[in-house]
Amino acid sequence: MTIFKKSFTQQESIPEEGIEAAIAVMRSGRLHRYNTLPNEKSETDLLELEFAEYLGVPYCLACSSGGYALHIAMRAAGLQSGEKVLCNAFTLAPVPGAIHNSGGVPILVDVAEDYCIDLEDLEAKASESGAKYLLLSHMRGHVANMDRIMSICKRYDIFLIEDCAHTMGASWDGVKSGTFGDIACFSAQTYKHMNSGEGGFLTTRHQEVMAKAVMHSGSYMLFDRHFASPPKAVFDEIRYETPNYSGRMDNLRAAILRPQLAKLDEKCANWNRRYAVIERILTEYPIIRIPKRPESEVFVGSSIQFSIPSFSAIQIVQVIHECEARGVVLKWFGSAEPTDYTSRYDSWRYIEDMPDLPNTRTILSTLLDMRIPLTFSEEDCEFIAQIIVDVVIGSE
Repeated sequence: MTIFKKSFTQQESIPEEGIEAAIAVMRSGRLHRYNTLPNEKSETDLLELEFAEYLGVPYCLACSSGGYALHIAMRAAGLQSGEKVLCNAFTLAPVPGAIHNSGGVPILVDVAEDYCIDLEDLEAKASESGAKYLLLSHMRGHVANMDRIMSICKRYDIFLIEDCAHTMGASWDGVKSGTFGDIACFSAQTYKHMNSGEGGFLTTRHQEVMAKAVMHSGSYMLFDRHFASPPKAVFDEIRYETPNYSGRMDNLRAAILRPQLAKLDEKCANWNRRYAVIERILTEYPIIRIPKRPESEVFVGSSIQFSIPSFSAIQIVQVIHECEARGVVLKWFGSAEPTDYTSRYDSWRYIEDMPDLPNTRTILSTLLDMRIPLTFSEEDCEFIAQIIVDVVIGSE
């Protein structure tokens, strides 16, 4: 029996430029983003400016995590306690968690066969619920039809927050993910497209939203030291009205991230080559289903999702265990018990009036997920895909 021996949690090392920059920060002792001389740009300031330029947006805030960015995004958007927020039923737990943390009430929307938010259900729930916010999760890097999303948001006057934790570097019809909505949030957690252990970004084109986010992030009255931020006058009233939640990024993490941002597009291309190898092999077998991605979507294949629609739960568990025995780590989003980073929507029991979403349960019941670390070669990916095929065929 052939066994794959590399780790699915081993990331690429931090670029040497990032290591050197981090050492320089540590030697200086000035890790705090505001520990600067007048008009001096810290590593965090430079990262914010560079990320804003990369996206083509005016404002960027570096945060302690992507989940924290989601929380203050909703606060900065004006969400009030008890207000409804539309969001994907197929997402990771920090998304509804951020809504709950902000005082909002999640309104879960079905998943479609392409693993994206179900646009028909989104339209229906936008009409029925009266919700004025949509926290759209581009779950596991799948970008929904953003033309239709924006049309729905315009029709129902919905404020759109994009969760781009898995789509940093992706685009729809030539427009970068994170530049459609009113606010976008990104993650720099270890398993995302840039790695600082923990970290995140909030970006927006709205001056007042950004001013509130800066105050929420824990700027105290040092908001005028931000360079990817609105003019000082925008803060005149906001600084008195906005609570401090303290979730800043520090200069050490920013130093680590800046060289990674410079190489982001190159890394995305490397992921997609590996994804293509796995996809090509798995789609040769009709029993394995991978949705065809639309031409308008440029995605980042840092993970791959596939379904085995004809399999029972027992067979899915068997596939997971047998793949693991051969060194291939798969995650299952259909399990009734939350495991690792996966959880089914009905395990978020803090949500009141939990909806029954049979379509979501059916789709997730056979949906498997696999990380594709860049420490794997294309030959490794071919080996992994063949193991999955052998196990699936042997489990029929």
